[in-house]
Amino acid sequence: MTEPRFPEGHGREKLSCNRASIVTEAVPGEDVSLDVLVAVARHDVRVSFNSACRERVERSRALTERFIREKRVIYGVTTGVGENVRRIISEDEAGRYQENILLTHCTSVGEPLDREAVRATMFVMLLNMGAGYSGVRMETLEKLAAMLNRDVVPWAPSHGSVGYLAIEAHIALVLTGRGKAWFGGELLDGGEAMKRAGIRPVVPTHREGLCLISGCTSITALGALAACDARNLVSTADVIAACTLEVLHANLSSFDERVMSAKRQPEQQRIARHILKILNGSADHGERNLQDALSLRCVPQAHGAARRTIEDAVSVLENELHSCNDNPIIHPSGEVISACNADAGFTGIESDSLCIAMGYLSKISERRTDRLLNEYVSGLPPFLTPDPGSNSGYMELQNSSAGLMGEIRVLSHPASVDSIPTCALQEDYVSMGYNAARKARQVVELAEYVLGNELLAAVQAAEFRSGEDAPSPVTAAIAAAVREKAPFMKNDHYIAPDMEWAHTLVHSGRIRAIAEKIIGPMF
Repeated sequence: MTEPRFPEGHGREKLSCNRASIVTEAVPGEDVSLDVLVAVARHDVRVSFNSACRERVERSRALTERFIREKRVIYGVTTGVGENVRRIISEDEAGRYQENILLTHCTSVGEPLDREAVRATMFVMLLNMGAGYSGVRMETLEKLAAMLNRDVVPWAPSHGSVGYLAIEAHIALVLTGRGKAWFGGELLDGGEAMKRAGIRPVVPTHREGLCLISGCTSITALGALAACDARNLVSTADVIAACTLEVLHANLSSFDERVMSAKRQPEQQRIARHILKILNGSADHGERNLQDALSLRCVPQAHGAARRTIEDAVSVLENELHSCNDNPIIHPSGEVISACNADAGFTGIESDSLCIAMGYLSKISERRTDRLLNEYVSGLPPFLTPDPGSNSGYMELQNSSAGLMGEIRVLSHPASVDSIPTCALQEDYVSMGYNAARKARQVVELAEYVLGNELLAAVQAAEFRSGEDAPSPVTAAIAAAVREKAPFMKNDHYIAPDMEWAHTLVHSGRIRAIAEKIIGPMF
């Protein structure tokens, strides 16, 4: 049997142009934005703790130890979990029980999460416990941070979670010297990975097994990664749409400020300004069409609707990063409160909404791609080849986008409306937020390919106009970036590498960064 490889998956190209790349250190308890999380997950930024975080954690741990001495009944500490809440755990069994929680909750299956997803989850685990409501030891947090800083990446299967617990259990198991993890490019026994990294495993004590797996941390991590990439993509889509509008001689009166001000949607107004700034300096073609097709004149409205949804998701997810989603809550007032901040409704619903927003952004992009390739509406050679008939040119590029759109539509069915009772009806409602967040990452990546296809087509089309039209400084710079690795298709050639290069330019944030260098920030 072959050894499983580390999954490349999402984030194989680092966002070198993302604002996250300027973060130099991540400190739980300080202002933690999506950019900070991405800096840790994708850019390997170091994690450290400030004195305020240490004080919160140590105060919470002292309370927990006091409650144990007082023999209070505490969920998951002196009682079982789930429906076993009615069963008391003896003092002699308490430590072993916390280890058992980790072992028996390792129930996710299938291919493992990719490296950045695991690292993001580990960081959110630190944020959750570092809020000071979990009763965990500071030593435990420090060793989890050491795993991040020394690049010990637990093997965590990606399927089979209704909300949290299972993914986190696989990660936490490595912290105790068991399970499996990558270190130095090898998949190793967890204990060996920790040994090579110079980290002594943790022996979980009261409360720690449960708090390591609680708190919808994997959902928040995956949702945050998806939201970060979606935020990059919606601005990138404005740039790519502008390239298409330029080459198709669109009537820019559709973007007139007077039209935009008549509709009270600030995101729509912002995108119209982006388009006009990007096309500033382009040849003035006049008004070739009194009214363009919807895929051209509706860019501010369609992109604006997607942007509004993405901004909502970013706001919600950043709130989650600043929250304690544990259960029970060890409150500084001296009370232990069982509740359910671990519910992932906020993240689940926003992740489903991200899928819909990405579908909306993709469907108008696919239509613009078709218009670029269709000689009957473009005024350009069929399928953007100078020698049609013996060459297919970009004919199949639109087929690719159509297939991607079909997949996006399937994945855009909401997961958060589903619920299957678990735990002998103690958990008679579950968020299914993990499935929502997981597919949000998939959908964003598929949408990046759809926009990348439009980018390739727009740059190819521009070369047929080069003798008659002057491009704007932005679109000229975008075309130069594409041509670094995707040559003009005079005769048919192997197109797949061109598509992957276009996707890399989109995903990395480079397309957006080129535009921002000239027109200013687009977030």
